[in-house]
Amino acid sequence: MQIRQLAGPMAKAMAAALMISATAGAAFAQGHDDHGPMMASPGPLTARQNELVQAVQRATEPFKNVTSVEGPGHGYNLVLGCVSGGDFGAMGLHYLNGSLLNDGEVQVETPEIVLFEPTRDGGIRITGADFLVIATDWDKNHTNPDGSVNPPQLNGQLFHLFDAPNRFGLPAFYTLHVWAWKDNPTGTFSNWNPNVSCDAFNPRTPPTR
Repeated sequence: MQIRQLAGPMAKAMAAALMISATAGAAFAQGHDDHGPMMASPGPLTARQNELVQAVQRATEPFKNVTSVEGPGHGYNLVLGCVSGGDFGAMGLHYLNGSLLNDGEVQVETPEIVLFEPTRDGGIRITGADFLVIATDWDKNHTNPDGSVNPPQLNGQLFHLFDAPNRFGLPAFYTLHVWAWKDNPTGTFSNWNPNVSCDAFNPRTPPTR
């Protein structure tokens, strides 16, 4: 898997999108057109939720033994540093596949973002996946005749909608974290994971010219 530090507009946009959650405090779950935050609920998963976690594990199995930020290419790139939420834990490292981000769909077999946390030996360890789609790209193909929208979901798990306008000037987008490889005491689909830490993150300094 090729994991490079992504630069340019996409990196800035993704950094802003992910940091929206950082300013929100605790992890929230939110349905389409629901602007009131609702605490993500930990506890036993339903059968469908368990199936989703297992499907994400199968989709990301090739990334289990990646221990370095360098390797053969799979199209994912590091879009920002390690995202930490202080007392709420962290999201960790986000490796984005830009072509999947722009396709307007979500498929459990092809997550837009694979999540990792840094390890003390300088490597990375997989923690889960983050599914993300721009709202306008999704809505144009999932709007009913009455104008209502069928929001994105995986196995009945609704995505979180970040509406627009927002302080970052980004278009509205849907996102869903699935902590398939790392236990999360605040909920398998919460944004933040108290068991994830950025303490070991040490970004490589680019060579000088």
